[in-house]
Amino acid sequence: MNDLETILRETVATRGAISVAEYMELCLLHPAHGYYATRDPLGRAGDFITAPEISQMFGELIGLALAQAWLDQGAPSAFTLAELGPGRGTLMADALRALRAVPGFLDAAEIHLVEASPVLRATQETALSGHAVTWSDTAETLPDQPLFLVANEFFDALPVRQ
Repeated sequence: MNDLETILRETVATRGAISVAEYMELCLLHPAHGYYATRDPLGRAGDFITAPEISQMFGELIGLALAQAWLDQGAPSAFTLAELGPGRGTLMADALRALRAVPGFLDAAEIHLVEASPVLRATQETALSGHAVTWSDTAETLPDQPLFLVANEFFDALPVRQ
């Protein structure tokens, strides 16, 4: 029996049945034994790959779509650009590279990444080292200002609440 299995068994033995959401949260995000807390799941050595890891064009086009949305909203002078579950930070890095061509966008943007995995945060810090980025564990801490949100392949990994 592994450590996570022991934790799950003890939780059920102590409290009784747990929800699917709590089970998934423990399996994915437990600080010491969770899937995202203990490894980089992406790429050849991982379990899956996402579009930003295949071609930089994906993130660059997302960036240009964000620029158009920003312009359509009147180019607010301050706004939050946030990504939920940014993986290795590749999509955001590619988007920001394209956004350098849009006057005023990066000056107005506060970049926030919502990431629970310490392993992936470390990789994101490297990928985005030239940018001022704020990390948080939940979206509830995002600033109260206009928000442009990116969530590529985020919702498919959320615990389900019934």
